[in-house]
Amino acid sequence: MLTIALASDHAGYALKAQLVDELRAAGHTVLDLGPDSEASVDYPDFGRALGEAVAQGRAERGIAVCGTGIGISIAVNRIAGVRCALVTSGLMARFARDHNDANCIALGSRIIGVETARDCVAEFLSTPFGGGRHTGRVAKLG
Repeated sequence: MLTIALASDHAGYALKAQLVDELRAAGHTVLDLGPDSEASVDYPDFGRALGEAVAQGRAERGIAVCGTGIGISIAVNRIAGVRCALVTSGLMARFARDHNDANCIALGSRIIGVETARDCVAEFLSTPFGGGRHTGRVAKLG
């Protein structure tokens, strides 16, 4: 089992809360970095907290959620050592891990439904980094 950090903004709160419950039920350790309601908040604050949790080793993986996934993915990626991929399908999540060694994914709660989000999370958590020809490319990301 993994330690997984989750964070969202107000638009992603409901999906984040559902994923937190499901990941805990599956036996993962979950760091819920907020928010704790649908009250309006600023996604950069929560994206930064998620990126820092992963970069500092407090979590092995991170899942960020906002309305589109775009803003929070940008915020997460501002943290050195974090590779956050915006994904809209399980296939994208699988390639993000296999080819890019993504340690975080971002989901858009207004873009994908809960079943697609579950598929993205399942692929993200179960796919190892492929290494090989991808290792040097990932190293260039810094």
